[in-house]
Amino acid sequence: MEQPAHGGEPAGAAGDAAETLDHPLPEGVRRRVVALVADAFGGLTVAELPAPLRQYARFTASRRAKFAGNAMAAALESDPLFRQRIGERFKLAQPELAGAVETGTPPAAADPVDVAAAAYVLRPPGWVKLVAAAGEEAQRADAERADEAGRRELDRLREELAAARDRTRTETEQLRHDLEAARKEAESLHRKLRSAQSDVKRGEAALRKVQGETEAARADAAAQVSSAESETRRLKARLAEVESALEASRRTAREGRSVEDMRLRLLLDTVLDAAQGLRRELALPPVSVHPADTVDAVEPGRMSPKDIAARALSETDPALLDQLLALPQAHLVVDGYNVTKTGYPTMPLEKQRLRLLGSLSALAARSGAEVTCVFDGAELAAPVLLAPPRGVRVLFSKPGVTADELIRQLVRAEPPGRPVVVVSTDREVADGVAKAGARPVASALLLKRLSRLQ
Repeated sequence: MEQPAHGGEPAGAAGDAAETLDHPLPEGVRRRVVALVADAFGGLTVAELPAPLRQYARFTASRRAKFAGNAMAAALESDPLFRQRIGERFKLAQPELAGAVETGTPPAAADPVDVAAAAYVLRPPGWVKLVAAAGEEAQRADAERADEAGRRELDRLREELAAARDRTRTETEQLRHDLEAARKEAESLHRKLRSAQSDVKRGEAALRKVQGETEAARADAAAQVSSAESETRRLKARLAEVESALEASRRTAREGRSVEDMRLRLLLDTVLDAAQGLRRELALPPVSVHPADTVDAVEPGRMSPKDIAARALSETDPALLDQLLALPQAHLVVDGYNVTKTGYPTMPLEKQRLRLLGSLSALAARSGAEVTCVFDGAELAAPVLLAPPRGVRVLFSKPGVTADELIRQLVRAEPPGRPVVVVSTDREVADGVAKAGARPVASALLLKRLSRLQ
């Protein structure tokens, strides 16, 4: 007799004890029972579940059916209270089928497997007969399906056999044709082989003839080589005699020339000594000023960066920067981050540097001026692995030194009078470099000039 796992004896337990299955559930009915329990499982609380099933409380219905099928079937069979709770959830889900099964009048159109699963869970009087009948019906249906499938498979095999026979006949006929063609091809090959053998024999005879001619030619060549070697030895001996005579003539020429060179050098030394004596006698100072240097006039190329301002150009006109860079030995010093954060501040610092340096390289190539770009080293989180572009000097300020101070040091390092142009919008930098003799230019002016290079 079954014992409840939780609480007292539920209603219907006595009926369960009176009716028991004397054989295992049919496999189709068992799968349907597991699916029914898995669906009703989610409506129960953890406390209402048997202890072995509580670990599957959070599983989905499909995962419960896959991983907990055996455990749910065992709990349904051994725990009447759990079976009663599952039955109540089933009645709520399918009231018509549950009511028909409990009254013993299942619908004729209902699936026998569904009826058997419902009877197994609800356990109404006569449920064993319903399960057995459903099992027999399911087996009968499976047998009918198997017979139908067997008939279809037999028909398919017959059709395949007929098709295979047709293919076999066709392939056999084709093989016969192929065999006949192969025989004709073999006969043709035999004829060609006999012809090739005759050609080989003729070729061997020709080869023997050629080999004889080759041996004769080798003998002639050997005789000619021996004669050529004798002539070469004779020519080498004659060449040695000629080289000895040439060396003797060169030695005689060198001896005669050395006497003439000695007389010429002696005469030149006499003239130089006389000139030096005359210079000491007159005590003339070295010539440092030429007569033309004493004439007062304006010399070309002496324009300074301050003279450019008198040419009526706007401070925002890129032509002003071109004129400044056209000065002889002009040096352009650029405050890097001041320019990039004016022109394209939203870009990352690395891309700002690469864009500015690429444009400055093109400007340096076009203008020929010396270009130095200064960046603030305080902006760096790590050393920069940067290959400076052609024509541009790239400098980062040391720790504790700002880029502004580095720019002022660069200006002070230049000799007085050299054209130095400093690009920065920082007023403090502009005023400082102006006092040192450099020409400050706004960053916007450089950006306009660089935009023309693109």
